[in-house]
Amino acid sequence: MCHESEFNPLHPSPLLIVISGPSGVGKDTVIQRMKERNLPFHFVVTAATRAARPNEVHGVDYFFVSHDEFARMIEQDELLEYAIVYNDYKGIPKAQVREALASGKDVVMRLDVQGAATVRKLCPDAVLVFLTTKDESEMINRLKARRTETPEGLKLRIATARKELNRLNEFDFVIVNREFQLDETVDTILSIIHAEHHRVNPRKVTL
Repeated sequence: MCHESEFNPLHPSPLLIVISGPSGVGKDTVIQRMKERNLPFHFVVTAATRAARPNEVHGVDYFFVSHDEFARMIEQDELLEYAIVYNDYKGIPKAQVREALASGKDVVMRLDVQGAATVRKLCPDAVLVFLTTKDESEMINRLKARRTETPEGLKLRIATARKELNRLNEFDFVIVNREFQLDETVDTILSIIHAEHHRVNPRKVTL
């Protein structure tokens, strides 16, 4: 369990920030832009059983593991949360998050809406940020533009995304990730984190 230190305005406690939202809203792109800007956060690397996409790097974008290895991680209670996402498993390694928080760094993780709900139960003081598009049609167009799904897979993602949009009220903040305004989205996330570090009653992250 992460220790809960006394409030010190000069050395605020690290935050656990969850970037979430439906498929097609640009979660991965936003995280990538945050990394490119060399922001002082620990970006959690998710374990996944799916195959790497072009240009994805093991240990950077995801830890790509076999189903057997993922089953071992579940059995050994090594995952903070895990779920089946479009027929593949994804999960967050516990040790990675705890070590980053213990070092004093804010921790940023990218999760689907289901995973964000799990983290909120485990850590009620996590900061949950919901990314969305200006409207549903733009989200669907982005999903189609990916061309990474079969027609059946695309239908499943669209149906799931529509349901996920209805879970907005489970989050603390919402940001419209507008096309060609990526840095504006990142700046808004930074503003949220900055404001959270100035709370009179700070969040206490325990895992």
